[in-house]
Amino acid sequence: MRRIALGGLALLLAAWIASVVTVALAARHDGAAPADAIVVLGAAQYNGRPSPVLKARLDHAAGLFRRQLAPRIVVTGGVGTGDSVSEAEVGRRYLLESAGLPDSAVASENAGRNTEASLRAVARDSATAGRRLILVSDGFHMLRLAIIARRLDLDAMGSPAPASPIQASSRREVVYILGESLKAPVAFIVTRAE
Repeated sequence: MRRIALGGLALLLAAWIASVVTVALAARHDGAAPADAIVVLGAAQYNGRPSPVLKARLDHAAGLFRRQLAPRIVVTGGVGTGDSVSEAEVGRRYLLESAGLPDSAVASENAGRNTEASLRAVARDSATAGRRLILVSDGFHMLRLAIIARRLDLDAMGSPAPASPIQASSRREVVYILGESLKAPVAFIVTRAE
C-alpha cells in the first residue's frame, strides 16, 4: 500500500512540474497574428486609472492595433468590490484618451469578473469581437487563457504584455507561474462550452 501511495505522489509531483514548465514556456511565447480583434483581459483599476499591470496590457494592445493585426480592441473586466466603474470602461477610456485610438476601434465587455466569465462574454458577443482573437494579458496567464478559449470554441492566440511589472520582477513572476500551474489544469478539467 505504501508503494502505491508513493507512486501516486511521484506521479502528482511529475504532473505538477510539467504544468509549471508548460505555464513558463507559454508565458514567453507571443503568438500574435492577424485576427478579428484584440481582447485585453482586465486587471485592477484605481479610482478610474489603470493599475500598472492593466496599463501594460493596454499599451501592448494599442501597439498590436497600430501594427494592424486587428481592426478593434475589446477590453474586459467587471466592477470590483468597492469600485464604481468597471476595469473594461477604465481600459476603454485609457485607450481613447491616452493612446489616441479611435472610438470605433475600442469596445468594452464589462460582464465578467474573472477570466472565464470575461472570455464567455466575449464568445457570446462574437459580433463585437469575432472568433479569431489575440488575447493580451500577463505571460503567466497565457496557458489558462488558451485552454479556456479553446473550450469556448475561440480561435485565440496569446500575446503577453512585455512591459508588465509582474514580468519585471522575477520573484513576483515565479509566484504567479506557480499559482497558474495549479489553475491551468483545473481550467482544463472544469471549463465547458456553453
